Amino acid sequence: MTNFFTKQATAAFILALMALSISGCSDPDSAEHNPAQYDLVLTEDANTDIGQYKLPQDTSILKEPNAEQIFYGKRLLNETKRLLPDHVGAEMNCNSCHISQGKVPLGDPYINSYNTYPRVMPRSGTEVDLEARINGCFQRSMNGTPLDRESPEMLAMMAYMKWLGQNTPKDQKVAINNAGKIDTSLVADTVRGEKIYYAQCAACHGDNGEGLKDSRGDIVFPPLWGDESFNIGAGMARTYKAAAFIKYNMPMGIQKKGLWGHGNVLSDQDAVDVAEFFAHKPRPDFPGKVNDWPSGKKPKDARY
Repeated sequence: MTNFFTKQATAAFILALMALSISGCSDPDSAEHNPAQYDLVLTEDANTDIGQYKLPQDTSILKEPNAEQIFYGKRLLNETKRLLPDHVGAEMNCNSCHISQGKVPLGDPYINSYNTYPRVMPRSGTEVDLEARINGCFQRSMNGTPLDRESPEMLAMMAYMKWLGQNTPKDQKVAINNAGKIDTSLVADTVRGEKIYYAQCAACHGDNGEGLKDSRGDIVFPPLWGDESFNIGAGMARTYKAAAFIKYNMPMGIQKKGLWGHGNVLSDQDAVDVAEFFAHKPRPDFPGKVNDWPSGKKPKDARY
């Protein structure tokens, strides 16, 4: 009996070696990769198509002379709360709102960020450069404190955004939209919005808007209201701003069309209703709000 099992084991071993030798005869063909592509257009005339932008793969960062800095910027945007706890008061990361590391159209991408600043911002009424724009997010969406403009962290995030823009000339931009359109004439129904929230959003963001963390305490889904959420000065605290983000990016899930988690599940009315429901929940104040919209052209969905 022992001899029988020994022969069987030997035969199995030989077959395994044959299989390995056959599989090693040639390398399997790599799967064809088709990176997302978008038109390049002139900043002053978006109707002029002048080339193509290809979304770069993160592995190509290794070819850059400042690769370590770019990778650090990428980490900071993904793990902002954990890496910069002294500057982030909310349980938020930058990429809680900038979908897929700022690479998805209609999900607040970073692709054009490096090229489109400085620019005049309606909220401040002044020209703002990219460093100031990033710090504005730290103070509002992160409910935190600004970074030193020359700090390694600020420079690293700037480097990542510059790399993502792939050296697009200053007079050009990638033809993608930062946010989708929403019907701002719609009147919100918060009773209906509450029902939508518990049907579509609570599984990730919690019954009390508290968000979700993993076993290590890192953020998986950000809180939508309460002391650990973005403050009243954040764009997401505005009904129609939040509704546009929701419609085109939420809920996260597998859709029949488009990208994973790329929205188009809710109607404009659904998105406005649920945005009004959570945006008007209690959240931290923002003292700097007194300086917003100095021209008086305050949007109708502003919280203050």
